[in-house]
Amino acid sequence: MKLSVRIHEDWFAVPCKPSEKIRWLGEESLKRYSKTKNIDGKDEKVFEVRKAKGGAILDPDDSVKDVLDDNDFVTVVLESDISSPHIGPSEPVYLEQKIPTSSTQKATEYISLDGNSLTTDDLVRLGKGYYLLRLTKDSEAAVNKARHLLEDIVNQNKVVYGITTGFGKFARTVIGKEKLIELQENLIRSHAAGVGNPLSPERTRMLLALRINVLAKGYSGISIETLKKYIAAFNANCLPWVPEKGTVGASGDLAPLSHLALGMMGEGKMWSPQSGWADAKYVLESHSLEPIKLGPKEGIALINGTQLITSLGSEAVERAGAICRQADIISALSLEVLKGTTRAFDSNIHRVRPHQGQVKVAKRLRSLLHSDTYPSEIAESHRFCERVQDAYTLRCTPQVHGIVNDTVDFVRGVLTTEINSATDNPMVFSDLQEIISGGNFHGEYPAKVLDYLAIGVHELANISERRIERLVNPAYSELPAFLTQDGGLNSGFMIAHCTAAALVSENKVLCHPSSVDSLTTSAGTEDHVSMGGFAARKCVTVVEHVEQVLAIELLAACQAIEFLRPLKTTAPLEAVCKTVRAVVDPWLKDRYMAPDIDAVTKLLQEEKVIILLVKFLNLSSMVAYFCHQIT
Repeated sequence: MKLSVRIHEDWFAVPCKPSEKIRWLGEESLKRYSKTKNIDGKDEKVFEVRKAKGGAILDPDDSVKDVLDDNDFVTVVLESDISSPHIGPSEPVYLEQKIPTSSTQKATEYISLDGNSLTTDDLVRLGKGYYLLRLTKDSEAAVNKARHLLEDIVNQNKVVYGITTGFGKFARTVIGKEKLIELQENLIRSHAAGVGNPLSPERTRMLLALRINVLAKGYSGISIETLKKYIAAFNANCLPWVPEKGTVGASGDLAPLSHLALGMMGEGKMWSPQSGWADAKYVLESHSLEPIKLGPKEGIALINGTQLITSLGSEAVERAGAICRQADIISALSLEVLKGTTRAFDSNIHRVRPHQGQVKVAKRLRSLLHSDTYPSEIAESHRFCERVQDAYTLRCTPQVHGIVNDTVDFVRGVLTTEINSATDNPMVFSDLQEIISGGNFHGEYPAKVLDYLAIGVHELANISERRIERLVNPAYSELPAFLTQDGGLNSGFMIAHCTAAALVSENKVLCHPSSVDSLTTSAGTEDHVSMGGFAARKCVTVVEHVEQVLAIELLAACQAIEFLRPLKTTAPLEAVCKTVRAVVDPWLKDRYMAPDIDAVTKLLQEEKVIILLVKFLNLSSMVAYFCHQIT
């Protein structure tokens, strides 16, 4: 066995027989540490031995084979460490409960990248660990062709930005051939200046996969050896520490992509399912991977581009699309329990204002609500009431939800172009035998559409919160106040509605566009930037809030229908209620509500609500889409 052992901030490999005891491992590690540091370790004693992942203390009398696996990561704590800040797991701290199960699953299927055909859905699935990566033969050929041109230019001692010169303000500083590799390494180290929490393993995988896809186009001048090491790290689930903050979105996402490259150089921190967070060089070594060694132009090739903005944006747009589809279902259930009319969804109404999204939503609502195909006892119960039309939150659902659908489709189109675009600088055009400086790294496209997406998808929460108000307010619903019996003794959905209102209010601030701002950087050279990194991060947050608000509405609508029993709604909506009731019981009296909201939010995030309705909905495009999702 071979174990990676840390004492203080130093890591080293320790060969170990499986029969050895943990006590021996600690003492042997101390000997190696003392030898490495050239110190007398006689006064030092091992206090305890811990797993680096999670920090579990290991019994000194246990055999190594019983408590550790080959290539495990171990921390040895010395008695002198008791009052030392070095005690315990090294920073950044591994928090196992925050790592999704999908981050540790083993993929077996491959996606072949060519730089031209990746979709936002593919990228999200790569992030979740569903696929491994490989290059197409055409892509390998294109990468090699560009690299050969670049090497010829270096050998001819030509002056080309970023290859034989400095960067940004130092573009006119020519670098000697003997220092070109140091130039690229210095670039990565100096630009790895991000701050904040690290991206999750899923988001780091998306970032890594997208950077590989861009390099696979063959316009960056990267070597095939370096690119394949990136792919090997992705397939081995070795993911560098990438702070989420620090990019202004031009010249690309320099800081995040530099952290990505730094880990691949074997510097900084890296995560894997086996190690948690540990030193990158030992994570790579334990997976039999070699750090990248940068050649001319490779540093700048790895960090120019919009991949942080676009990868986070891809997650946002796919989640926004999923909640769009389910928002229609939830609004239909709310309309049903509020005894609304379906007349406003008549196809003739929408035929004369034929926006694609509006027509689509109206069709979905007609497929769910009272009809000859799916009759509703609740609808029949108020068939002859005197109500002529409903409030806007019920009547105008196709118009409001419709534009959100159209926004999602538009943004997905822009992002799909972006994820398959060459965003490096300078660009290597091997067919033209030229290297040309340009501005494809500028993040304005994804920044602008993600601000737009945040504004658009927020409206689902905005109108949902108003429907929640109608559900909990007896003046509107004709149901018990806050959807609870024994009101006063029980508060029911009173504060759940407050939570929805709080999230909607936060979204109103987050929807202020970040891409309208710009600050000059790099001593005036980079004098207009996109601020796309924040546009992407806040867009994901807005989408998450929308999911939570709609989860509260779905909970409230399912609670409301309990007061209309034994009447039944349509078969599709009854199936929705059954799905919710599988994870959340009806509220007979007050109880801890947060777990219920979390459970239904998860249902929506996993698209359980729409998937179960495929057999009910006579919508060929939706059926085709969800057949793809399920398979």
